[in-house]
Amino acid sequence: MFHMMGAVKMPGQLQNAMSDEEIISWVLGVDRRIVILGSMKNHPILKASDIAQETNRSTQNISRALKEFNEKGFIMCLNPEKTTWKRYTITAAGRELLQKLDDVYFDPN
Repeated sequence: MFHMMGAVKMPGQLQNAMSDEEIISWVLGVDRRIVILGSMKNHPILKASDIAQETNRSTQNISRALKEFNEKGFIMCLNPEKTTWKRYTITAAGRELLQKLDDVYFDPN
């Protein structure tokens, strides 16, 4: 079970944790979240503009994904007082998510 920093809003309810299957489905269900996962693995600091440029996606699309990951507690904003040019870093929950996905989907055994 993933331990997220904040509560996760599910339709019609407030839930503190999601099952591994639910969170994996949440991540893999939208392409922009998969893009963020790759960036989480490769960069200690995440910025929407950098990820957008690397992946040929709009900054708005990537900013939305970063906001979603931040709300789930997988990354945290390093400069929340800013309204633009936000910088994020991965959290312990984010590292756990990456490990789980590597174990489930990328383990060669």
